[in-house]
Amino acid sequence: MPERGLTHVDPLGRARMVDVTPKEATHRRAIARCKVFMLPATTSKVASNAMSKGDVLGAARIAGIQAAKRTADLIPLCHPLLVGSVAINFDIGDDYVEVESQVETVDRTGVEMEALTACAVAGLTIYDMCKSADRSMIVGELALWEKTGGRSGVWRRPAGSLQEPLVNTPPAAGTGANPLPGSGAAAPGGGGGLDARIDDILAEGSPDRSAGL
Repeated sequence: MPERGLTHVDPLGRARMVDVTPKEATHRRAIARCKVFMLPATTSKVASNAMSKGDVLGAARIAGIQAAKRTADLIPLCHPLLVGSVAINFDIGDDYVEVESQVETVDRTGVEMEALTACAVAGLTIYDMCKSADRSMIVGELALWEKTGGRSGVWRRPAGSLQEPLVNTPPAAGTGANPLPGSGAAAPGGGGGLDARIDDILAEGSPDRSAGL
């Protein structure tokens, strides 16, 4: 197995932020999940919005969205990103509430940390909202489930298997890393991207100005 250096450490062993300026901005997405384990009576109160502190899932959703936008303030070497979209969803089981966060951006680096931070803070907010009724709760199983965009392609964890590693599907040869429209990279099903297609349309609709010359 090839030895890889630590990207966040310089040759003198000092912490550094990785230089992403040479990269092209691409569409990136990350999905993270965690679970808040609790007593069945507690999940019933969450589901029926009967917790004394108020709307548990509503508060957790807002907290997760805020956390995604503030990730670079919490994680020292994480790049500040223009977060384009944050979605926080919940699944209530018999003795747990599962949190799923999905974060998207168009930028030079991925949003894994934003998705994980959003998920963790949403889970902690559920704990805070419910702790007066259940002090035995456990926040756990925080993991990245999917990552798309960038040069490495798609990374996805097999469905329903937290113990399995993420599986990588590299981008197809010649397609690059999710090129943006108009970037000059080839678009799926065509050659030359949006600019080239616009040029073709203009050429088809333009009169032949060479006639009569």
